[in-house]
Amino acid sequence: MHRPGMSAPQTDFDALVIGAGVVGLACARSLALSGRSVLVVEAESKFGEHASSRNSEVIHAGVYYPPGSNKARLCVRGKALLYAYCAERQVPHRQLGKLIVATTPEELGALETIRARASACGVELESRSHRQVAAMEPAIVCQEALWSSTSGIIDSHALMLSLIGDLEQGGGTVVFRTQFLRAIRAGSNWRVWLGAASRRPDEGAAAVVDDPAEITVREIVNCAGLHAPRVAAAIEGLAESGLPCQRYCRGHYFGLRGRNPFRHLVYPVPVQHGLGIHVTLDLAGQARFGPDVASWPDEIDYGFESDRAPVFAKAIRQYFPSLQDDHLVPSYTGLRAKISGPDEPGADFRIDGPQTHGLKGVVNLMGIESPGLTSSLAISEEVLVAVDG
Repeated sequence: MHRPGMSAPQTDFDALVIGAGVVGLACARSLALSGRSVLVVEAESKFGEHASSRNSEVIHAGVYYPPGSNKARLCVRGKALLYAYCAERQVPHRQLGKLIVATTPEELGALETIRARASACGVELESRSHRQVAAMEPAIVCQEALWSSTSGIIDSHALMLSLIGDLEQGGGTVVFRTQFLRAIRAGSNWRVWLGAASRRPDEGAAAVVDDPAEITVREIVNCAGLHAPRVAAAIEGLAESGLPCQRYCRGHYFGLRGRNPFRHLVYPVPVQHGLGIHVTLDLAGQARFGPDVASWPDEIDYGFESDRAPVFAKAIRQYFPSLQDDHLVPSYTGLRAKISGPDEPGADFRIDGPQTHGLKGVVNLMGIESPGLTSSLAISEEVLVAVDG
């Protein structure tokens, strides 16, 4: 970053941010507000086309993650920042609260584990008996539950629009249909090649169709989400063997036909690689269920498997027994940006700055899955520190 009174080699921008999802936009906003000139490049034609718009739009409390992990501390910090930001900028949101329900005696131990872990992360959960749950949510049947009062929902599209507004007010720019190709070190700066990109119906990713353009920047922040490890491998000095393998875990969402009986978020106990098929609400009061852990495609694939409906119905009836078969309506799918495989423990968020890889001015964000939306503003704080590291 060029500061008054300091001489520095000429650059086109202080910082390049790759990816215009919610995390990329949050990071770009922080960089711009710090006084940097910022360019955001996005290969798609709109912001937030992948994980940022294909999720549950839940503001998580921070109850599931190992104490001290990036996910735990950034979720708790990010939740506070996000509620404050939404209130200040009038971003639509609602602090509904969440019930985590145990539907069998065998699941009661899982509730205690969740409660202890949450407490260690600074989040207190309250116990609810099955009678208390019935008073809160008459359609829910369970043994016991935990109540998370600080969980909520948000309009993620409105949040991203607000972040773009802040970025542009700080002098930053977002360009679409523009793909990062590669970067090489040029003294204290980085030479970066960008290509105009377009998407054809038969392609799963943007394809470069024009001659590349070259720019010079001081800092590169890789927020490419589903493409982050591939983008990192195109930065000179980041050996591909030292980068995680990108995994895609696909989950489905089904809507609920008819009247919505729920007033709060309702979650079962977690499953491997996911939080279980849960009830989420949108700001219009409509209910949806999901996501499941359906498959691990080798490429980005949002195909919807309608035959998942019986699997959903069986899982949902564990806590919502009155669900009728014809009330599940196919909605959409999303991909979790995993950096661990189906037979491996879940990986933590990776925020790899110069202290990790030794390359000045480069920060790679990898494995930013849930609770990435909740953590976005806290992640941007970390990036602001890491990029100077």
